[in-house]
Amino acid sequence: NRKRFIGKIATGEYDAVVIGHTQFEKIPMSKEYQEKHIQDQIDEIVNYVEEYKHDRNQNFTVKQLEKTKKKLETRLEKLNDDFKKDDVITFEELGVDKLFVDEAHGFKNLYLYTKMRNVAGIGQSEAFKSSDMFMKCRYMDEMTGGKGVVFATGTPVSNSMTELYTMQRYLQYESLKKNGLEHFDSWASTFGETQSSFELSPEGTGYRVKTRFSKFYNLPELMSMFKEVADIQTADMLNLPTPEANYEVIKTEPSEEQKEILKSLSKRADDVRNRVVEPDEDNMLKITNDGKKLALDQRLINPLLPDNPDSKVNVCVKNVFAIWDKTKENRSTQLLFSDMSTPKGDGEFNIYDDIREKLVSMGIPKEEIAFIHEANSDKQKDELFAKVRKGKVRILMGSTQKMGAGTNVQNKLIALHDLDVPWRPADAERPDDEAYKNAYFVNANATSAPGIVDADLNPILTRSEVYSGVYGRASITFYAFNSSGNKGIACGLNNLQKIRDGEPLGGKASAESDFATDDDEDFLD
Repeated sequence: NRKRFIGKIATGEYDAVVIGHTQFEKIPMSKEYQEKHIQDQIDEIVNYVEEYKHDRNQNFTVKQLEKTKKKLETRLEKLNDDFKKDDVITFEELGVDKLFVDEAHGFKNLYLYTKMRNVAGIGQSEAFKSSDMFMKCRYMDEMTGGKGVVFATGTPVSNSMTELYTMQRYLQYESLKKNGLEHFDSWASTFGETQSSFELSPEGTGYRVKTRFSKFYNLPELMSMFKEVADIQTADMLNLPTPEANYEVIKTEPSEEQKEILKSLSKRADDVRNRVVEPDEDNMLKITNDGKKLALDQRLINPLLPDNPDSKVNVCVKNVFAIWDKTKENRSTQLLFSDMSTPKGDGEFNIYDDIREKLVSMGIPKEEIAFIHEANSDKQKDELFAKVRKGKVRILMGSTQKMGAGTNVQNKLIALHDLDVPWRPADAERPDDEAYKNAYFVNANATSAPGIVDADLNPILTRSEVYSGVYGRASITFYAFNSSGNKGIACGLNNLQKIRDGEPLGGKASAESDFATDDDEDFLD
């Protein structure tokens, strides 16, 4: 079917073809173009190795680059062995002269080479779909003189400012080369520097020193370059009508069992830092994940532990029932988000089934409660959403991935409950999102247990939203900005102001430092 579809694209007289990300990824570039692209990467690595091999401080970097080079050489050999040109139509043969990519933030995991080590926010992992997209973008640029690709996204930057560099590589690679900024280290040294500061540890029991690429300079020049290809429109610029929202953060106290387990997480974290255990045996990601489970419900760590009546899950159940009962007449609806403990149908304990069973026992008809996971096709999802819009299904539970973007259930929506904290601000649903357009009231509940790992994720979201504020305010030119806070110098078209300590600027973090001294009150003169 896929080959037939691609054949129709190549031979048909279509003005536009709409295709999903996954299917697009399966349309290969020609063997010759892939060889050229991979060889260019190998040549780039060779140049890096030549530059770093005489610096003893970069021995580790050189070794990592050599390993990457071997992987690319293996991929090149595999390409020669496996590619059968006659079996499939290549991307070049489709005759595409313009590429529009919606939800382009899904392609951020693009490879980059750097001598920076142990710096948070600089990932060097690579997703095939991202390298494939980069290769196709380079081809489109070559064919159209840099005018063949359009990206659309609400979150070009969500986790790290380095994502802006990635977007520039996709959309203005030649401009980066022209300015000598195509290599990440050159880009980073021009627009920022790394800083070390104390942060809450992932296990939530103390603080640690963490180094981040977090201090930015020459932002007017950076944004001027980026806006050669970017049309930035933020919510406050568009002044779109949004529903009124009441936010409520509900804190729950940890049980004695949770406190004891938290101590064991701290011990595991110490073992990882001291290299007592191998990374494949235990690591900080596993510990953080277990901490998130613990914060959600202690039974996710051990199903034999008691069901704490004051847990996040049980507090949420009480709130959901109270709202359901209060809004019976209007048949108002509620959304529950949890990215963890989703229903697998394997008989294992999960909070989805637990919540539904408790709500049914309190008197809510089972047919009024649904899981997004029960809709296994677009048709089934549309039917489910229609039931929610009519108020036939009044409680819909789902994960951010399945129930985030594209969820159209706003007609009777009255409350949204977040049971866990997502890693990225792009995944934190906002009542001004499309899903909540025309909703007359939204009550966003975030239920958390202080002292448990969820506390570590809120600073991550805050830090990320500060990044988003930097690139997003097209009407403001930033002279300098520190992502550990939001204090610096900002100048608009007709005004110049100092951002004061604690004053929000694209995020919620309070400033900890400034680029002028605290007693230099006239530094704007």
